[in-house]
Amino acid sequence: MPEATTYLELSEEGGGAHKFYEVSVRGTAVTVRYGRIGAAGQSKTTSFATVAKARAAADRKIDEKVRKGYAPAVRGQRAARSVTRRQVVSAPSTARAVAPVLWRFRTGTAAFGIHIDRDRCWVGNQSGDVYTLAHDGEVLARYSLPDGVKCLVADDFWIYAGCDDGTVYDLSSKLPFAAYDIADDVDIFWLDIHEGVLHVSDRQGGLTVIDHEDELKWSRGGRGDHAWMVRRDDAAVYHGHSRGVTAYYPDSSGELWHTPTTGSVLFGWQEADAVYAGTNRKVVQRLSKATGRIEATYACDSVVYSCAAAPDGRYVFAGDYASSIYCFAQDGTRLWKLGTGAGSALSMQYLDEQLFVVTTDGSLACVDASDAAIEAAKAGTVPEAVDIKSAAALPTYAPGAAVEIVEAAPSGGVVVECVREGARLRMRVVTSGYRPEWNVQFPRHIRQPGARYVVDELHASSGGFYRVRGEIRRLA
Repeated sequence: MPEATTYLELSEEGGGAHKFYEVSVRGTAVTVRYGRIGAAGQSKTTSFATVAKARAAADRKIDEKVRKGYAPAVRGQRAARSVTRRQVVSAPSTARAVAPVLWRFRTGTAAFGIHIDRDRCWVGNQSGDVYTLAHDGEVLARYSLPDGVKCLVADDFWIYAGCDDGTVYDLSSKLPFAAYDIADDVDIFWLDIHEGVLHVSDRQGGLTVIDHEDELKWSRGGRGDHAWMVRRDDAAVYHGHSRGVTAYYPDSSGELWHTPTTGSVLFGWQEADAVYAGTNRKVVQRLSKATGRIEATYACDSVVYSCAAAPDGRYVFAGDYASSIYCFAQDGTRLWKLGTGAGSALSMQYLDEQLFVVTTDGSLACVDASDAAIEAAKAGTVPEAVDIKSAAALPTYAPGAAVEIVEAAPSGGVVVECVREGARLRMRVVTSGYRPEWNVQFPRHIRQPGARYVVDELHASSGGFYRVRGEIRRLA
């Protein structure tokens, strides 16, 4: 039986949506494929009892998208968004000794994304794979995303992956879903999220801020270009670029301070009272969040790709292009330099005397950074690193095109409803005990006017909205 395919696109002026939606019917099977124009996108196939029911379901999906502004198009006529993948090189380490690596997990391609919390370790690579591991290195799950992972960021207990295709995925549930869709004229370099508000720095040195409803709050050009750093706290947005670090008021009312750094900023880190900027002039510099004053400089031997700090700032860490990692005292005194044994560290994080790094060869490595282990390593004694392997039956989760339909809300579930507010579709809470006027942060691609959904948990944000945690299902 021949396949019938309808291809639609939504491409808005001024850097808005730039997406496609394709519906194919072959017999009783309907395949939906969607994503950003020029990308492979995601797909899901559903089988129906009869050919007539399959065609009716396909027609409903097409009509729904046309009502939202999609129009018939010819695949390939519109260009894909501009994407800059970070080009990095890695040289052999010049350190005399190798770091005491406890375990190493190889993901297969260069990895920029890392997040370490008390429960697990996260790594995201340029193939779009995100793995979660226990602290002993056991691989727990894999998320398969449509494009390369630029970074992993945490916002309380929500974990987000920012991808090269301009989509930011919420990984807090079993199935990832698209939480933010960044405009196509923004060539993303780095991301941070604070209280549900997304901050994006880009190739041109601009800064874009998107609210919890995936709507633009504000944007501005920066003082420099190639902005590889954006960090946010309650007081300011810290933006690192080719001409230094600039702090802005969160409401876009103006600039708090600007400080030129020694070289272009290639990576940024923050602690409670300071931000740290790693640069192409072989240094990490600590800047006061309050004033922007440079409080200390940490000198490395090569271009700095990444940096991190202990929570109280007593240790500062750096990774350079020559496959070495460094540790400094708070005042700038170098304490040690060791080879990674796994390429150059592109991102890093310190927790409980362990330094976790992700590298150019795609490894997530756990380094014992305790004083005893480091002294032994400097003397040439290191443990034999355990090479972690994935289980053959490793659970793998990919973004879905649809959600499970249930007849009734499970016990303890919270019901939310999609309502139209002018030209926008908003999500409001139906279950009693919540503020009915607050909006709910919810994936845009599954919103249907009048539809009700049930979620496992809702959490109130200080920004005056609710955030979903757990599974999302649609009520029949």
